[in-house]
Parts: sequence; structure tokens; C-alpha cells
Amino acid sequence: MPKRQNILSTALIIGLALTACQSTRDALAIGEAAERNPAPCPRAFALYDASRIVNFDGSESFSNVGFTAEISDVKSLCRYFSDRPIVADLEIEFEAGRGPKAQGDTHSYNMFVAVTRKNIAVIEKLEFPVVVKFPKGSDRVSVKERINRIEIPRADSGTSGENFEIIVGYVTTPEQRQFNADGKRFRPSAGQN
Repeated sequence: MPKRQNILSTALIIGLALTACQSTRDALAIGEAAERNPAPCPRAFALYDASRIVNFDGSESFSNVGFTAEISDVKSLCRYFSDRPIVADLEIEFEAGRGPKAQGDTHSYNMFVAVTRKNIAVIEKLEFPVVVKFPKGSDRVSVKERINRIEIPRADSGTSGENFEIIVGYVTTPEQRQFNADGKRFRPSAGQN
């Protein structure tokens, strides 16, 4: 019982401290955007068929795998108010790997970011390389790629960010897209103790 009382007391103190502030807007220093954003930010996500890439040197077998990568998370933060464009910042997290046929300790992964009208059409698409260096003796590395200031124009002040999507993925060949669509993947530890 005393532990529960401590938690309740702490919550009460925090609540009283917040009510003593002039306003949440002032306390958080977020300004007029908090009052005028008409709705949420655009949804940001990785396109399933382009969220993984596996390079083969020969047939589709583990012994022929070169460099690989898989997007593990996409995070977005945006701000907009009045009739100004939506300004979004994006963070893409992915795991990169080196298979038995990978050459060297550096690889360039070609990625894309596309802004779309929700379920309608691409407004703009940007492709860019992300160069990954693998530490000596390592065949896996975690990477965070940040993209700042994606600007999305709006028709007027009532146009919500909910009308748009930010889609990311790897630039893939038709064969790589099909490999992903079929749900194929290689796990180096499969079948091992």
C-alpha cells in the first residue's frame, strides 16, 4: 500500500505543478502552432515491398547473399499552422548486413522518400544514397538516417496533415520487389544452435 501512495502523491504533485503554470502552451513553449494545427501530422511509414533489400551474386541462396538492409522504424515530427506548408522532419532506422558474397566494408544503399496525397498520387519523390561503413569484423550495423524540412504545401488553413503520407523505402529492382512481396528472407542463424 505505501508504494501505491507514493505514486499517487507524485502524480498529485506533478498535477499541481502543471496547474500553477500559466498554460500548457507557455510551459512547453510551443507557441501558436499548438492552437492552430487543424489535425495530426501525415502518416510516415516504410512501403512493404521496398522495406528490405537483398543483393544476390547468383541464385537466391544464402551463400550468394551480398549486402542487405531492412527498415526497422520510421519516425516523423511535423509542425504547421495558419495556411503555411507542413514542415516534417523524418528519422529512418534500418539494419544493414553483409552476406557471404559482400565485397568490402562499405556499401551505398539507394533510398527514397515520397510525399503523397493519401491513397491518391505522389506529389514529390526524392532518391538519395546512404553510405554505410561496416566496422572491422562486423557483418551487421544499425543506422539512423535523418531528413530535415520536408515541406508539404496545403491548399488552405483547413487542409489537415492527415490528407498526406510520407513513404520511405529502398530503390529496388523488379526482382527485389518480388522477393519482398513473396515474403522471402534469409536468417543467418536459422537451423543453428
